[in-house]
Amino acid sequence: MPDPHLPTSLSTKRVRWIAASAIVVVLGLGAGYWLMRGPAPTPAAAIPPAIPVQTAFAAQSDVPIYFDGLGTVQAFNTVIVTTRVDGQLQRVNFVEGQDVKAGDVLVQIDPRTFQATFDQAVSTKAKDEALLANAKLDLQRYETLAPQNYTSKQTLDTQKALVSQLDAQVKMDQAAIEFAATNLDYTTIKSPIGGRTGIRLVDAGNNVLAAANTPLVVVTQIQPISVIFTLPADDLPAFTKAAPAGPLTVLALSRDLKTELDRGTVAVLDNQIVQATATIRLKATFPNAKGALWPGQFVNARLLIETKHNVLTIPSPAVQRGPNGLYAYVVKPNSTVEMRPLTLDQLDAGQAIITDGLKPGEQVVMGGQYRLQAGARVRATNADVASAAPRQSAPPGGTP
Repeated sequence: MPDPHLPTSLSTKRVRWIAASAIVVVLGLGAGYWLMRGPAPTPAAAIPPAIPVQTAFAAQSDVPIYFDGLGTVQAFNTVIVTTRVDGQLQRVNFVEGQDVKAGDVLVQIDPRTFQATFDQAVSTKAKDEALLANAKLDLQRYETLAPQNYTSKQTLDTQKALVSQLDAQVKMDQAAIEFAATNLDYTTIKSPIGGRTGIRLVDAGNNVLAAANTPLVVVTQIQPISVIFTLPADDLPAFTKAAPAGPLTVLALSRDLKTELDRGTVAVLDNQIVQATATIRLKATFPNAKGALWPGQFVNARLLIETKHNVLTIPSPAVQRGPNGLYAYVVKPNSTVEMRPLTLDQLDAGQAIITDGLKPGEQVVMGGQYRLQAGARVRATNADVASAAPRQSAPPGGTP
């Protein structure tokens, strides 16, 4: 019991000192417990998730080597049909856009005046042939009488000259007949080639003149058809090296390079390089059985130069370019990737031919490389990637 005679301030200080001592004891006991227990275990570092990528396998295959150029479709033959005689256009015997054969009648011109000229030439020849026959009979008589001096030599010579004159006249009449027959034939205008007619340029009832050279219709041959395309002049040595082996195949592709329109062969290589563009022109012939090629159409021409057999290839998107050259991310058995430098023989929009840096069956990343670095874990997202692994082809003349 506190001493009532002590001051109140001393009692308060004593209480505070006891409370502070108790706090120190509690803190000391807590610190001792923590030191006896030891530090809390550090949590294990989280494993980063695998990066989804698209992959492909290096495989041995036969690879065609193409040269690409821009081309224009051109009709195999084009004929502008005009008249060779004057007259009125009586009939138009074709339908615009119709397929015609060589010799089909396209246009008929009024033939009456030409028929009359032909008939006149025939009758003139008949008259002159009659005169010639009579002159020959007289000549025979004079030749019979001449040895007995029953006729003069002058009369005989005159008769011989008359026979020669009439003989020449008959030949001239025959030429006139042939000329008239030709003009008469020109009144029936026929297609000189097989092809397709265009838009009719002159209607029936109009007068046409040979001197005006007015087109009546244009006929184009589209089966077969031609494509004229250009290649860089630097490709010329490879072409001249491959050409002796036989006609080179050319593919005609659509403008977006997604559709093969037709397949043909090189017909001719131009005899000079276009210096302004440093290109060489080639002409290819296509059967155009389906009519996919049309005169004036722009196409992409792909010339097959050679086929490389049993070479190692990967898709072109797998090839990356870095400061040290070309490389690819190769997926290792533990699903991590490494950067593998590559040596290429050929690289196009579809696939790359590898000469060093990969082995058949190795898996490379062809999509999602921008998220990768060496050692990163990956997960292939393309379906059936395991079953898509190619088998190594057997070496020539042996077993794998």
